[in-house]
Amino acid sequence: MWLAFSTIKEKGGLSVSSKGIFTALSGAMAQTQRLDTIANNIANANTTSFKKDEQTFREYLTAYEKPPDVIQVPRVPASIESFYNMQGGDRALVESSGVFTDFSQGIVKPTGNTLDLAIEGQGFFEVLTPQGVRLTRNGALNISAEGLLVTRDGHPVLREGLGQDPNGRMIQVSSRNVTFSQSGEIYEGGESLGRLSLVRPENLEALQKVGSSSYRLRENFQAQLIPADTAQVQQGFLEGSNVNIIKEMTDMIGASRAFESAQQTMKAFDQMDAKLVNELARR
Repeated sequence: MWLAFSTIKEKGGLSVSSKGIFTALSGAMAQTQRLDTIANNIANANTTSFKKDEQTFREYLTAYEKPPDVIQVPRVPASIESFYNMQGGDRALVESSGVFTDFSQGIVKPTGNTLDLAIEGQGFFEVLTPQGVRLTRNGALNISAEGLLVTRDGHPVLREGLGQDPNGRMIQVSSRNVTFSQSGEIYEGGESLGRLSLVRPENLEALQKVGSSSYRLRENFQAQLIPADTAQVQQGFLEGSNVNIIKEMTDMIGASRAFESAQQTMKAFDQMDAKLVNELARR
């Protein structure tokens, strides 16, 4: 959109209706992005420990595209008379400002499987992947052929010890007769095997989704992992997604209607341009 906008300006600027088209177009594009986010939430409504996303937007004023020596926006309320003095600088477009992840607690459901763990409260399991240590709340665990406690994707779950070599923090078990306390202590046959690494970032905004309900810290984001002392582990349970399917469907309907309204607005501006061209041609 911005490339097309710049190209038209270089070829002689925009008519009044064309300026309106770009405002409506930015709104349509925003609703398209919102629909994509909602659709992804709905698709993962039954994914274990999935956290829903929300698209966020902000208003962008085109006056900021030009330096002060080119366009001066008067500090007065906008009006029809002042529009041309502003050279269209008061046009407001919709701009995506990113995606926000809602980390609220999902519903904890019983499974009866002793290797299923759910986290209540703010906290994540540390797991070792080929890409490095990742965080997850998906506690659907298995025992590998080597006797390691792993996720369903085969990634070893780690015991506590932030800053230590993760390869030395993998958990070795010999049977499925494993129990976990609410604080994450691991026991097999009455013998303690250590404590699960339950951590959280200082700022949840530092987390970035990397697929399979896993997260990593964003690059160049000043945040550290700290122990999740208040988190509790529930054995024999799994945390469901925090997606409210009814709300998502309602939001999808609203976004679809907003997109249709933007389409109708663009169509109306296009008809205005056509009438203006025809009128000038007759003259």
